[in-house]
Amino acid sequence: MRIIPAIDIIDGKCVRLTKGDYSTKKIYNENPLEVAKEFEANGIKYLHLVDLDGAKSMHIVNHKVLESISKNTSLKIDFGGGIKSNEDVKIAFANGAQQITAGSIAVHNPELFLSWLAAYGSDKIILGADANNRKIATQGWLENSETDVLDFIADYAQKGVEYVVCTDIAKDGMLQGTSNELYQEILLKAKVKLIASGGVSSINDLLKLNQIGCEGAIIGKAIYEQKITLQELQTLC
Repeated sequence: MRIIPAIDIIDGKCVRLTKGDYSTKKIYNENPLEVAKEFEANGIKYLHLVDLDGAKSMHIVNHKVLESISKNTSLKIDFGGGIKSNEDVKIAFANGAQQITAGSIAVHNPELFLSWLAAYGSDKIILGADANNRKIATQGWLENSETDVLDFIADYAQKGVEYVVCTDIAKDGMLQGTSNELYQEILLKAKVKLIASGGVSSINDLLKLNQIGCEGAIIGKAIYEQKITLQELQTLC
């Protein structure tokens, strides 16, 4: 299972939110590149980089942070937040993203999302499936839909999606464990490479996700709040 630390960006700074609530913003580092370099120095190979300003603005905002990290580290970056147009996709890849994660657009404009899948390939486009009470949430989790997360993922798997990041919003930033039952249901219903996100609080959580069959696990607050050390993660990389 791939270990994928997260860096969330607001105003060019490394922050974390709780349950996606922007009013809970906590700044952990003024310089995201420093954080990324520390990850790299500890054997980390992957990075989940989220442009929270972009998610709110509905277009990429912090592409310079992406460029800085991609040029100054060897981390393989998947980038999300605010990817709403062909131009946003081009900007993300031009600034060093190895993959992009798109969620809201897959709900509101599936034809455009599928055109990216066709143009760039299923290894480059990750479906973002963020769930609030098992319903898909969009626009940086500021809007809820009536779309069932299992149906959403299964439908796109049939259309060629290979990678899915699924976040249970209720778990995000809470450090109370991961949504293992939900992930098991997804893997039973859809043949996808599932990346779990939200709630990781210990190495034990990661071991359970691996047992379930998740392809990757995104870790955020547990690292920043030192619930999991980078030295511990080295043993899993």
